[in-house]
Amino acid sequence: MRAVLVVNPQATSTTAAGRDVVAHALADVVKLEVAQTRYRGHAGEVARAAAAEGVDLVIAHGGDGTVNEVVNGLLADPSPEHGRPTLGVVPGGSANVFARALGLPKDPIEATHRLLQAIATDSSRLVGLGRANDRWFTFNAGVGWDADVVAEVDQLRGHGRDVTPALYARTALNCYFRMSRREPMITVQVGDEEPVTGLHTAFVANTDPWTYLGSRPMRMNPDTTFDTGLGVFSLRDMNAYVVLRYIAQMLRGSAKPHGRNALRRADVGHIHVACQEPLRLQVDGDNLGERSVIEFVSVPDALRVAV
Repeated sequence: MRAVLVVNPQATSTTAAGRDVVAHALADVVKLEVAQTRYRGHAGEVARAAAAEGVDLVIAHGGDGTVNEVVNGLLADPSPEHGRPTLGVVPGGSANVFARALGLPKDPIEATHRLLQAIATDSSRLVGLGRANDRWFTFNAGVGWDADVVAEVDQLRGHGRDVTPALYARTALNCYFRMSRREPMITVQVGDEEPVTGLHTAFVANTDPWTYLGSRPMRMNPDTTFDTGLGVFSLRDMNAYVVLRYIAQMLRGSAKPHGRNALRRADVGHIHVACQEPLRLQVDGDNLGERSVIEFVSVPDALRVAV
């Protein structure tokens, strides 16, 4: 079996020693090539080249951003000549939402052991993915509040700040205060339903949980999985009491956020989002800049993952 290990050396919880352990363990059972990413988008380029060369397995070792780039690289060619490689994941970021949604261990060494077992037993599964215009996403995407948070945390990271749950929480609070003073600018149309106007946010989920607040899962659409369509959650009112009530619901086990100030749907194939002026878009925690119109589409059984 030919495999490529795509390593992001800048990922939050990866170390040189840990990367060597992972690579040596994998090299004992597969014909392994290791590629360390050097710039944004490099992981996607490596994955696309691996798919074109007929590699059997591409392993993403990094955070959710690295996984997203690899997935987009693997799916770049709609009809690959040699068939599409299987995706393997060894978490190395801070949240690792996609890996945890698959039930993989957060510890890289334990995750490598699980991957070796999957290789030995040929264990894998197909997962559905989402698309936001021309970009694939594995677990979530969003317009508005969450995208603002992602963009501003990226800026802080670029200035040397450590990415921690506390940093995300402070940034989310700052972005909330700015957004709460703005008029709602988002319209959401779910499938063939009538469009809903006057919305402040559009959170689109491909699985559950939406993300993690430290070790606490945030469940925005608990009945959304890799085997269903997309889920969407939008807020009409950014009043502090309303927002805190919904956040409390999201942190309360498997409760489904509900109330007259929210739009929530699950297992849908298409979501059209239009903004009165360009707003930020994020996918899998990656800032894609500003967009006025976004077409979210669910794609069943899009990719095979070793588990």
